[in-house]
Amino acid sequence: MPTKRSTDRARPPSVERVLAELRGTDAAVDSEAAAWTAVVRDVIDGERAQLADGAGARAVAELAAEARERLGAFAGAGIESVINATGVMVHTNLGRAPWPAVVVAGVAALAGDHVLLEMDPANGRRGARARVAEDHLIALTGAEDALVTNNNAAAVALAVGLVGRGGVAVSRGELVEIGGGVRIPDIIRRAGAKLIEVGTTNRTRTFDFEASLADGRARAVLRVHPSNFTMSGFTESPDPVALADLAHAHGAIVIDDLGSGALLDTAAYGLAHEPMPRERLAARADLVTFSGDKLVGGPQAGFVVGRADLVARIRRDPLARAMRPDKLTMAGVALTLGLYRAGRATAEIPVWRMIATPVAALRVRAEVVATRIGEAAEVVELRSTVGGGSLPGETLPSVGVALSVGARGSATRLMAALRQGAPIVIGRIEDGRVVLDLRTVEPGRDDELAAAVATAVASAVLAAPP
Repeated sequence: MPTKRSTDRARPPSVERVLAELRGTDAAVDSEAAAWTAVVRDVIDGERAQLADGAGARAVAELAAEARERLGAFAGAGIESVINATGVMVHTNLGRAPWPAVVVAGVAALAGDHVLLEMDPANGRRGARARVAEDHLIALTGAEDALVTNNNAAAVALAVGLVGRGGVAVSRGELVEIGGGVRIPDIIRRAGAKLIEVGTTNRTRTFDFEASLADGRARAVLRVHPSNFTMSGFTESPDPVALADLAHAHGAIVIDDLGSGALLDTAAYGLAHEPMPRERLAARADLVTFSGDKLVGGPQAGFVVGRADLVARIRRDPLARAMRPDKLTMAGVALTLGLYRAGRATAEIPVWRMIATPVAALRVRAEVVATRIGEAAEVVELRSTVGGGSLPGETLPSVGVALSVGARGSATRLMAALRQGAPIVIGRIEDGRVVLDLRTVEPGRDDELAAAVATAVASAVLAAPP
């Protein structure tokens, strides 16, 4: 039978005892008593569970230190910055497009203040909500009006909602899934409209839309650009102008969902041509929707551009309020779009800077990084992708560094070491080696990259089994 003394040792200290320890170094213990008490209780619960598993008791000072550390962590973002060396420029798992430096600085400057979000400075009355971003969109796309939403799925849902309970005709080959299990048919139905499928998976012609438009079932035609997959072989799709003319002849509207959306011509940088909003509006689409955080290269947002009367109706939709972005997103979007109008997109927007960087410049950087890492590194030729559901199958030549950790090491172990380093580095594995693609690494982080990789290589070798 255990003695009273051994039983006492198996019990964690009281909450008040740990709080008393904390009061000696943390003046906020009493003024923020609820927060401190809650975290101390969690620490003690954990200690109790460990004691029950046979672990030794920790000193009160250790428990207090853990409580202090946990409380401090609550004020952190919980999201860590990484060096993206994957070669995927718009990486969904890594937050898609990084923001331009001027956007980061501009948004940070506004974050701590009140802003003129919906006030007319001329008369002090309520005005339009942050029209700067929408004015930029009008200028960049040639649209009559524009609206910013919180993402492109929201933009599509609001546009489709214009038909009420009417029908929306979509080619079967364009009933795509846009990511996260979200599918175009689900968006249409959730918006309250009726989906009308026309054509076939691989071939749809303009006349396939005729029947549903002629009998009034279809009040809109939705064209969906397959931005996250390619289809080749025996395929056909309607001419945009001919389809728009047919729809308009029957009083229906045309909504063109471009997905990623590009405001610069991707073909000028060695990639396939990505349809541009201005082109689709010129091809008589009534509304065009696209994303702000993929090829546009700014904050997550959705854009609706096109006919002024239709955009005005969307703006009055009660759901538009539920789907509008906050003040900082609006500011970030405005600043990003402003770089396009200023002719500074390829120089200052990271995703376009990555796309436009010459291979020769990447090779110079790779040689310097490899030298700093040491004998484990070798300069290699690679291929980068745009990613983020943009330009599927398209790649650009790139240069990076391949890492070897000896016969005892493994690429998987090295990748794990890179993910746990400071800074975190995310690469990819090719031919049994970890490769780091410099096209997606900001040049200013090359020194950090080399130091982190050298540390990770040493760690992976030491951790390898004999």
